[in-house]
Amino acid sequence: MKNGKLNGKVAVVTGASKGIGAGIAKEFAAEGAAVVVNYASAKSDADKIVDEISKAGGKAVALQANVAKKSEVQRLFTETEKAFGKIDILVNNAGVYEFVPLEEVTEQQFHRMFDTNVLGLLLTTQEALKHFNATGGSIINIGSLASTLTPPTAVVYNATKGAVDAITRTLAKELGQRKIRVNSINPGMVITEGSVAGGYTEGDMRKMFESQTPLGRVGEPKDIAPAAVFFASDESSWVTGETLLIAGGLR
Repeated sequence: MKNGKLNGKVAVVTGASKGIGAGIAKEFAAEGAAVVVNYASAKSDADKIVDEISKAGGKAVALQANVAKKSEVQRLFTETEKAFGKIDILVNNAGVYEFVPLEEVTEQQFHRMFDTNVLGLLLTTQEALKHFNATGGSIINIGSLASTLTPPTAVVYNATKGAVDAITRTLAKELGQRKIRVNSINPGMVITEGSVAGGYTEGDMRKMFESQTPLGRVGEPKDIAPAAVFFASDESSWVTGETLLIAGGLR
């Protein structure tokens, strides 16, 4: 393993079986971290990411946990300690989204998105606090351009990501004395399995995003992962409470 920026660190990446989370997990491992690839249900996808990391000479394990359930979150961190002995980095990437007009918003949909995107992030962060050691830790929240671009038909999703922005700034202030840094990456449209399956990456929506983006293209997971490495590493040791928009200049 080359002399990586994250050598000797242990990272938990939630929702890491696909998309941005998988990209971050692979990049962390390439930089020398031992990585927990967390997944809610896609076991075979998570195993595939672990296999890719192992074949490239990295260290990783796949651990199941629904971040919106406290007991499963506790198990996730207990098993992480068992596997790797400690925790230094938490990436709160697990998220769900659905775009419908206001008239079609339901209570069930509201709770589904807030449970994973907001409560889940709070539960994992709360549990991580018990496992970080005296040297502190780095928490990286994956927010979204949606919180500031606020596109129509995404009122609940945009609200969850507005909450992530506020949580990032609040916890940076609250946890700073413990040497725990909290930062957020807010990506624009990124081509992932989820966005492809949702039909968001082809047709009018993508064309609209591309035409409004100064750099003229939508993103890929590899556009996001290096920023996560920066926030996880000692290179950002005096950075906390920051939100980095990675969206090709769209705002």
